[in-house]
Parts: sequence; C-alpha cells; structure tokens
Amino acid sequence: MGRRAGAPEVNAGSMADIAFLLLIFFLVTTTIETDAGLDRMLPPIEPPETDVIIKQKNIFQVNINKNGQLLADDNLIDLKDLREKAKEFLDNNGDGTCTYCKGKKDPESSDNPSKAIISLKNDRETKYSTYITVQNELVGAYNELRNREAERLFNRTFVEMEADYLNPETKDKLDEDAYDELKAKVKRIQELFPQKLSEAETSTSASSS
Repeated sequence: MGRRAGAPEVNAGSMADIAFLLLIFFLVTTTIETDAGLDRMLPPIEPPETDVIIKQKNIFQVNINKNGQLLADDNLIDLKDLREKAKEFLDNNGDGTCTYCKGKKDPESSDNPSKAIISLKNDRETKYSTYITVQNELVGAYNELRNREAERLFNRTFVEMEADYLNPETKDKLDEDAYDELKAKVKRIQELFPQKLSEAETSTSASSS
C-alpha cells in the first residue's frame, strides 16, 4: 500500500523573510508626531552678580493673566503694541550714557540697554500658545534693535550673522580668522543690547486681575 500524499508544506523561511521586510518598511515609512517647540539656543548660565541693586525703572514688567490679557507695567495693552513698547524701553537711554541709542531719554524709563531687564510673568492658566506669542514679540524687540546696529556697523542683519555663527557647517566653510571675526561681530552686537529676559510663572490669584 503506497504512502498517502499529505497537504502541501508552507515554506516558513520565506514567510519570515517577508515579515521582516514588511517590518523594516513600516519602521522606515512611519512618521511620529512630536510637539512643536522653539528652535532657540538658550544663553549660558552666568554667575549672579553680588550687591546689585536694580532700580524699578530698569524693569519692564509684562504679565499675561489667565484670560490671556496682556499688561505692560500694569497697563492693559494690545499684543500688536508690545514689541514697540519693549523697544522704547530698551533703547530709552535715560542716563545718557548710550552713544548709539535713539530713545526718548525718559528719566522714568531704563537708564541704558545694559541695565534694562524685561520681566515676563504668566498665570498658570495662561494658554501655551499665548505665552509663546508674547515671548516671541519680546525677543523680536531685541532682534530688531540688534539688526539696526548690525546693519549700521557691518551692513548685515544680526539675525543673519547669528544664524551663520550657530550653523555647525559655517566653521568648516570659513577659515579660522574669518570664523573668529564673525564670532566677534555677533558678540559685539549682543553686548550692545544684551538680552535680559526674565521669565517666571505667577500664582492664579496674583495674576487674575
């Protein structure tokens, strides 16, 4: 009596290869959503200066309450006016020591850019998008003043120079002297309008008015 023919066998090795190839395909083609953020290089932590007394007029206080309302030095303002008010504060030159400033020299406002501090506070219930928008306007105020001085001194905007300086490929493209010159220019403009932006969260009860 002959052997009865069984069911056809499946080549398990080929199936494993196909499954492996499919796994690689999905790993390569699948995208993962990530939260949007800010592409910004944070300044290095500097040691606090001792025995420094900060005059109130050298602090520009910006607050966002839980309703998304914007206050500058306790006065309600529109977002579209924030950048200009911040520039007026930074560029004020109240003590007359800033030779490049073009401000009003208001004795009730900041003495000079090196002493001017912007304090940004938000309520715990402030929307993240609102906070980022306000923060960008304040950083924009610094950049516009820096652009003004960079164009005056170097015929180029500060934003362009900083982008080149922070680009890792720039160091490979430029020789050492040219790269050091670019670095020196960026640092010089930063010193003319140092970015002193203090950020803090306030309690709901303190900022809901």
